[in-house]
Amino acid sequence: MWEWLSGLPFWHGMGVTGGWIVTIVLIVVGLAGCVVPVLPGHLFILGAAVWHWFVFRGDSGVEWWTFVVLGALLAGSQIFEWVSGAAGSKWFGGTKWGAAGAMIGALVGMFFMPFGLVLGPLIGAYGFEALFAKQGHREALNSGVGSAVGTLASLVVKLAVGVAMILWFALDLAFIG
Repeated sequence: MWEWLSGLPFWHGMGVTGGWIVTIVLIVVGLAGCVVPVLPGHLFILGAAVWHWFVFRGDSGVEWWTFVVLGALLAGSQIFEWVSGAAGSKWFGGTKWGAAGAMIGALVGMFFMPFGLVLGPLIGAYGFEALFAKQGHREALNSGVGSAVGTLASLVVKLAVGVAMILWFALDLAFIG
């Protein structure tokens, strides 16, 4: 089914070494992307597994369920990252408005990398608490700080999930495949 892909000029002369080099580079870039905001780290790690499977089709050692596990880890991490600021805001005593502000702040903060990733949820939660929930300065600040703490916690979780994805892929290659 994928024979047409091997006929593309890019594949000629790549060999086993070239296939492994690209796989390793994708994994390293993916791990870096788990902490560097602009790079979709988990997607690069999943891409490394897919790349490896395409290049070494019969001898890849990658089983189909590895893609399912890696995809589930990727999805879970993305969902956690999206709601972590809002959850942190709620954990520190914020209202629904603070949680909504944290999520909107996270979305806007993505355009102001790297500081916007932490400051966006903080400012969003604080602003929504003060404007819409009519909270005082202290309560709004607690909500904002909680959203920043939640966002920083998501970075730790993203890194842990990235390492888990790499280990799963490596174990599948080494022992299972």
